[in-house]
Amino acid sequence: MIKKNLEIERRWQELRLNLQKSIGKRPKDLNAVLFLIGVQELGKGIKNFSKEEKQDLIHIAICKVLSLSDFYELEGIDEEGWPHWKEKKKLPHFDILDQEKLLKMHVLDYFEAEFS
Repeated sequence: MIKKNLEIERRWQELRLNLQKSIGKRPKDLNAVLFLIGVQELGKGIKNFSKEEKQDLIHIAICKVLSLSDFYELEGIDEEGWPHWKEKKKLPHFDILDQEKLLKMHVLDYFEAEFS
């Protein structure tokens, strides 16, 4: 278990370094990476987003990465081009650290699947 956690953390730090090379700034935390995924998935490019839109982008990213394990599926795109997701199956109940680890693993899988 410790070895697996160390491997996830190593891959996470490597991803952050690669993102720094791509965008010129290293994302400081999981939310920053999720925000980038949300912007990518929205597909409208970089612009100034409101606080509410930023929260929506993080939600889009969470749904997208968790869709890799069939927790969510894309329900459709609204008239403004924003994706909407629906829950397919309940997430297991985790404490905050396990939630973060689950999201990091799925984020790593997302980048592996989308950009390799």
